[in-house]
Amino acid sequence: MGAPGQSAPPTLALVNVSKSFGAVRALQGVTLELHAGEVHALAGENGAGKSTVVKTFAGVHRPDAGEVRVDGEPVTFGGPADAQAAGVAVIYQEPTLFPDLSVAENIFMGRQPRARGPVSGLGRIDRRAMHAETAKLFRRLGVALDPQAPARGLSIADQQVVEIAKAISRNARVLIMDEPTAALTGQEVARLFTVTRTLSEHGCAVLFISHRLEEIFELCRRVTTLRDGSLIGTDQTADLTPDDLVRRMVGRDLDALYPKQDVTPGEVALKVARLTREGAFTDISFEVRRGEIVALAGLVGAGRSEVARAIFGVDRWDAGSVEVTGRPLPPGSPTAAMAAGLALVPEDRRQQGLVMGMSIERNMGLTQLRTLRRETGRGGLISRKVERGRAADWGLRLQLKYSKLTDLVGVLSGGNQQKVVLAKWLATEPDVLIVDEPTRGIDVGTKAEVHRLLSELAARDIAVLMISSDLPEVIGMADRVLVMHEGRLTAEIPRAEATEESVMAAATGRTGNGGAGAGRAA
Repeated sequence: MGAPGQSAPPTLALVNVSKSFGAVRALQGVTLELHAGEVHALAGENGAGKSTVVKTFAGVHRPDAGEVRVDGEPVTFGGPADAQAAGVAVIYQEPTLFPDLSVAENIFMGRQPRARGPVSGLGRIDRRAMHAETAKLFRRLGVALDPQAPARGLSIADQQVVEIAKAISRNARVLIMDEPTAALTGQEVARLFTVTRTLSEHGCAVLFISHRLEEIFELCRRVTTLRDGSLIGTDQTADLTPDDLVRRMVGRDLDALYPKQDVTPGEVALKVARLTREGAFTDISFEVRRGEIVALAGLVGAGRSEVARAIFGVDRWDAGSVEVTGRPLPPGSPTAAMAAGLALVPEDRRQQGLVMGMSIERNMGLTQLRTLRRETGRGGLISRKVERGRAADWGLRLQLKYSKLTDLVGVLSGGNQQKVVLAKWLATEPDVLIVDEPTRGIDVGTKAEVHRLLSELAARDIAVLMISSDLPEVIGMADRVLVMHEGRLTAEIPRAEATEESVMAAATGRTGNGGAGAGRAA
């Protein structure tokens, strides 16, 4: 990583920028400078203003006050096209490529090289030149992708590389990476970091946004912290500890990021015996007792989420059995699972956990329609007052941050959306709660709140099965760790013996304790 020039002005900067949306002040006097050859982190809780910074740099928002500057000169971006023309590119967590086009066609969409000769006026695309130029871009980034491969079927990591190649093909001078690692495996993260360092070494200014503190300290030279739309400061990462950064982000010490309460497990609440689904997992057996938090760990593709979906009845199993508090469940029936006292918080909260076009209160009430009808007593109609009252009660219990319960759930931050999903299922008063990646994509302050909530639920005799790719979370919160590898359980590790090394050894099919994880199992 090259050091930012001391005399040259920043490639891109916000200077005393403020931005409001109605009565909400999203940014208040924020200054942020991005220098050529530097990877610069932007940190803050959900709702701190990071997305507004990104959209201001990208030309989506115009500042109400202050300036955007390029090479030290004030500019006014009339829209994203102006920002792109100035060399600003944004890589989002989930890229949006044209799936039916090739990798090369996606990169050069609207700018395809034309063949020379008498037919050039007919607009014939020089595909050989386009493929050669794409291959050259990938060599520059140090990755091996086929320019002619269809975009459909590419992993998220490969899609991001395609977006980066597209950006540098447009001579981007600033690359903004907004939560790029949230859905990546450990190896994919390592490759992305290599690509990012290559770009910075070639003079690109990179703004890196991540909730994973270890990534910020590994990749970035400086970090700017926002809190409630205000600038807390810009620091050298070498001068900070993770605890220092957390204090800047949340304004307080997080003494217990993993506040696991000691409990004495009770009777068996969930019993899974020899569960098998062809092509997904084989011969899965385990128990979860009341008061326990049992973690299900493993690499992406090991079959963890598939096991959870089968237990809850989303997918049918082919063999085996599931019991909740001694009550056998039929395969493929979420209704029966809910009636037996089972709840599932899915991995993808936006696609599987929420109805984004509905209000906060309506989403919370979806799992308790019968109860709401019974309390209303109007022959099947539901009282908005009753629905809102229950939603407000759960919002208070989970410390939900919102403007109005009638607002669409999509306006909430990721952490608050997760709380709505939790509220929706906790309202069913389950005996067993399955949570799949409960803190993925949420900030460190909200993560501590979710951990506190899970610990409190276990203390109230609820059995919790937690699926997580975050190894510190697994080790910090679980009474026992079950590890899967290629569709099979390979280890059961008690809390006292669980380490990143022991979990990763089992997750990769090794019997020894060699090899350390990089902070997460995927």
